[in-house]
Amino acid sequence: MNQINTDVVLDAKGLACPMPIVRTKKAMNHLDAGQVIEVHATDKGSKADLQAWAKSSGHEYLGTIEDEDVLKHFIRKASNDEAKERKHGDVISNEELVRKLADPDSVVIDVRESAEYAFRHIPGAVSIPLGELEFRYSEVDKNKNIFVVCRTGNRSDIAAQMLTDKGFPNVTNVVPGMSQWNGEVESNIK
Repeated sequence: MNQINTDVVLDAKGLACPMPIVRTKKAMNHLDAGQVIEVHATDKGSKADLQAWAKSSGHEYLGTIEDEDVLKHFIRKASNDEAKERKHGDVISNEELVRKLADPDSVVIDVRESAEYAFRHIPGAVSIPLGELEFRYSEVDKNKNIFVVCRTGNRSDIAAQMLTDKGFPNVTNVVPGMSQWNGEVESNIK
């Protein structure tokens, strides 16, 4: 295999979502436009997460190489003209979502990883991890009021943007998400 030259190597091994994204975002602030960062991670969900983050922030996700248990992600920093991190415009709080759950036209999409969902999720929420949403969005009824939730609001922001880009008219991001959810929960673990 050919050597890939990068400008910075970031060690995010052993970190779970959203920390690989948080660390990458911070490291990108110190790069010049056009430079490439190589992010080493062990979290299998980091591939989809970094890919979606790079797309939403305007940076170029170049690819991932698996080296035993380490995923090596390569991202090129965009110029200031290219890099415009978007935020989904429609946002509600956890408390507001609790009031909306009784509405039969409401559906909650949980974009956390399946293990996160299995241990603790909002009753009736549909599990579609962020990394699968691109391929599974057709499972969601466009006529419903869609509320997207994750652990902190970051992945759900990316997912809300993605669904809106796919033509879903009523998509809302839930912030701060499951990290501070005080409403009713279910578990698939018995």
